[in-house]
Amino acid sequence: MDIDATADRVASLLLHGGGGLRDETSSGLEFEASLALAPLSRGAAPRDCWAVDGGQALVADARSLQVYATRAATVRWRDGRSVLEDEGRLQVHLLGCGEERAALAALDSPVDPRAAVDVNLLRDWGEWKAVAAAVDAADPGAVVLVDGDLQPDWRIPAWWLAALVARAADRRVLLAGVTKHSSLSRGGAPLLGALEQEATVELGARATWWTKVARTRPEVGAGLQVLVARLDPDAPFAFRVDLPADADPEASLGALSALCDDAAFPGYPYPLSVADRLAACATWVRADVWDRMAERFDRLGVPLDVRERAFADRHRMMERA
Repeated sequence: MDIDATADRVASLLLHGGGGLRDETSSGLEFEASLALAPLSRGAAPRDCWAVDGGQALVADARSLQVYATRAATVRWRDGRSVLEDEGRLQVHLLGCGEERAALAALDSPVDPRAAVDVNLLRDWGEWKAVAAAVDAADPGAVVLVDGDLQPDWRIPAWWLAALVARAADRRVLLAGVTKHSSLSRGGAPLLGALEQEATVELGARATWWTKVARTRPEVGAGLQVLVARLDPDAPFAFRVDLPADADPEASLGALSALCDDAAFPGYPYPLSVADRLAACATWVRADVWDRMAERFDRLGVPLDVRERAFADRHRMMERA
């Protein structure tokens, strides 16, 4: 389609989208027959809250080989203040030409060693390993927040997540996933924006609200429920929130709402915003990793021109010409 035809189709979906619910990234969900918006009351903030987020960066790319850096940050928010802000150990991985097998083996994961490996899997496993550590260290009654949904990379076995959810329940720890940019749709149109508009009409511009959207199919493994909620009156957006199937959605969201009243990030759990900042692999992180590798190359006698020929971005150089 040309530009006008594409714009016309997008406009039609945004203005008139209707029909079935979908999630383009997951086929393991059973959706509600209809969505009912319900008011949400703010509850008491959990005394102990953990938040985990992961980050990644491409350090160098020779097309046949890539060097990536990943890390998982952990934040602990206790009695209304931060007591832990750990950016996580930087993990550096070599991918391509079979090298990813060694990258996976080094991470001590439950992933089938024959599975395809990419940086998404490596980053995701690092993040979920940090989530498991937070569950084990949390106080009874705590909340452990995960950036994104509660469905790990498809290559991480379903039994591993089911065991983690069960362990959290045994320790009276609530797992909750909060997704900043959801792929949920209705009739092809983004679902969250449509619900925000409907809630403004039905409940008012400053109402906080929630609705249940879906649950995981029994064969998927861990039982989960998928919700959408606006968690603060000043929040510009609602978010997808994933909870274990047996969690009380209204009480859980009410407690989560109490963590979402920061003036800079209304409607989003503040501990997660801190974890997001810590996990981000900024430009200086990539440069630092490469500088340290360059020092190692010097000691090993790798000539500078050999490195440049392998890793130079020739496409970008030609664009500048």
